[in-house]
Amino acid sequence: MEKKGLLVSLEGIDGSGKSLLAQNIFKKLTEQNIPVVLTKQPGGTNLGLKLRQILHEEKDNVCDLAEYFLFAADRAQHIKDIIIPALNSGKIIISDRMADSSLAYQGYGRNLNIENIKSVNNWAMQNIEPDLILYIKIDIKTAQDRIFKRNESLTSFEKEKTEFWEKVIVGYEKIFKDRKNVITLDGTLSPEKLTTLAITEIINKL
Repeated sequence: MEKKGLLVSLEGIDGSGKSLLAQNIFKKLTEQNIPVVLTKQPGGTNLGLKLRQILHEEKDNVCDLAEYFLFAADRAQHIKDIIIPALNSGKIIISDRMADSSLAYQGYGRNLNIENIKSVNNWAMQNIEPDLILYIKIDIKTAQDRIFKRNESLTSFEKEKTEFWEKVIVGYEKIFKDRKNVITLDGTLSPEKLTTLAITEIINKL
């Protein structure tokens, strides 16, 4: 598929500020009258919302492999319903997570086979890759402090122990080590500063 738009994914551990940054980028681009779509994985489609609910409510009954395939199913629907139409319309897409999250979380965090995940990810994504990946890097303690300060019910991932998060961070570092389309941002910066840096990187890609 010949892409006309720009696909930007935001990656990072829970509590990195990734979702807030995605919202802020969308707001700033909209204010500049730049055609932009804000979406997320999982949950960007009707099917994705149902899969997200299953992942949240049935975690204790879902094995690690099934967990991954639920994310992959969401990813396939997301590509078909959201990503391809938006790219064909020439829009900028800001996606809160994409395929690299499964490599980090299910691959490195859950110890599932990395190559199998890559293969299924490519299939589900129809070999579409982000033009730009913004990796929000942050230490585990700061991220966890933010999560607890929200005073909201924790997701299955947010309940994970420090060992899991250490593996996920190592995963991200390995995944992004030689990628040319990855920009690492400091997650401890203010939301305003992060947004400014992110917008600059996106505009440079246009």
